Formats: sequence, structure tokens, C-alpha cells
Amino acid sequence: MRHLKLIPDDTKIPFVRWRYVAVGLSLVVMIVSAALLFTRGLNFGIDFEGGIVIEISTDGPADISQLRTDIGGLGLGEVQIQEFGQADDVLIRVQSPKDDAEDASQQVVNKIRAKLGDTVEYRRVEVVGPQVSAELVEDGVLAVVISVALMLIYIWFRFEWQFSLGSVVALVHDVMATMGLFCILQLEFNLTSIAAILTIVGYSMNDTVIVFDRVRENLRKYKKMDLGDLIDLSVNQTLSRTVMTSGTTLLALLALFIFGGEVLRDFTFAMIFGIFIGTYSSIFIAAPVLLAVGVTRDASTGGLGRAVKEKSPEKA
Repeated sequence: MRHLKLIPDDTKIPFVRWRYVAVGLSLVVMIVSAALLFTRGLNFGIDFEGGIVIEISTDGPADISQLRTDIGGLGLGEVQIQEFGQADDVLIRVQSPKDDAEDASQQVVNKIRAKLGDTVEYRRVEVVGPQVSAELVEDGVLAVVISVALMLIYIWFRFEWQFSLGSVVALVHDVMATMGLFCILQLEFNLTSIAAILTIVGYSMNDTVIVFDRVRENLRKYKKMDLGDLIDLSVNQTLSRTVMTSGTTLLALLALFIFGGEVLRDFTFAMIFGIFIGTYSSIFIAAPVLLAVGVTRDASTGGLGRAVKEKSPEKA
């Protein structure tokens, strides 16, 4: 029985030929994403905005308008009430009390419990103060910056600085595109969103390393081949592996998106988008950057490996 192959082994797709269109499109995406971050902004969740979240389950379909009337009359400030998944699941959001104290937040929770009584089931109660949320924002940004910086150092030592530059440009592109997605759709941006971005960074880097490994092998094998043709050859040789890996990952994410519930839906949607954008950037961003800055045939030994080779004595 023959093996099913979604992508033939001998594809000859001229990816490099489309690099100017791809890079131009990516520049537009990054500029628009940056503009949206400064104008529309992110829809920060309780992790970064601070406040109180209470998830309840009612006996039968929830009467949202009545809940808004009951809780809105408590004088708690800004209150948001919405269905959360099923018709009997409700999410209540309350802004942080002016008094940034644990007692003040607990009093808000107690008022809501007293108003709703025992007619509902309390599934989740989360309280995040403004000071804690500010620290979480700083830690989240720091986590993303450090991860990209460490990726740069890793690629620099494993390959060459040209490879490192290409991979980091691709990573920054992926992060900016994902942030633009959160801004456009106003998906809730919380700690799980940071986890999604870090996962996308890792996935994109994995794809890029696979392509760069094949480029390095071909640099050693084809000494006189044009660099553009060599990159096309390398991408086509790894295309089947890329499609199969992305496809199987998407199957798992689609199942999680459909059956994982409302809590994981934004996280999973961002991950699905990240699979596409990470694969795209590995082919159309990282590789063209490598072609633009150029790379010597010595790059086939790797950055750290070449330095060691230069220091070692010649064999007789």
C-alpha cells in the first residue's frame, strides 16, 4: 500500500520569486498592527486590567437583563455581564474598587453573593488588584522580549549572525501580527494570551530552524549554486515536513477550539492563527532576509563550529 503524500517530494515552487510581494505585505501588516496597538489598543482581561471576575451557572437559561438590573443597582462601578459558553453560564466582571485592598474586593464579592443568593452556582471567583495587574503586564512584556533575545543568541551560536537576523525578524513579525489580530478582533488579552504568543514564537522558531538546517546542508553540498536557487531548493525539500507538522497541529487545535470551552477559545484561536503566520514567516520572511544580507559558504559549519574549527590545528 502506497503512502499518502499531501506534498510531493520533488516540488519546485519558486518561493524566492515572491519575496518582494511577501515582504511588502508583511511590512503593511506590521505597520497596521503597530498603529492599532497605539490607537485601538488591546482588550485587556482581568489579569492586566485588574478587577473581579465571577462565573456563575443559573438554573435554566440566564436572564441577562435582570442580572444587569440586580447587580447594577449595587453601586459597584463598571459592571459587565455576558453569556459564557452555554445559555446558563454567565460571566460577571466588576472593576477594581478604588480602595486597592483585599478587604474591599472581598466586600464586592460578598455583595454580589448576597444579591444573587443560592439560586446560582458559583464556578469561579477571581480577584486581581491594580498593582498586581501592572506587575503582570511588565512580566508579560519581559517574558516575550527575553524569549526573542534568547532565540537570537541560540541561532547566532548554532548558525551565523545572518541566520540569527532572519529568524529574529520573522519572530518579531509573528508577534506583531498576533498582537494586531488581538486588536482587530478585540479578543481578551490575558496571561493565556502571553502563553499563546510564547508558544507561537517557539513554533515559528522550530520551523525556521528546520529550513535553516537544510540551507546549511545545501551550502556545504552545492558550492557554486546561486543562493536564491539554493534557498528555494531547501524550502521545497522541507515543505512536506512543514505541511504535515502544521496540519497535525491544526487538527489538535481545531478540536480544542470546538470542544475546549469558552475559557480556551481565544487562546486556541490565537494559536491557530500563529500556526499559519509562523509557517508563512519561516518561508517568506526568514529566508528572504538571509538572501538580502547574504551568507558565506563557511556558514555551513555554523557560527560556533567555525570558530572552533579556525582555532584547531590542521591535520597532517
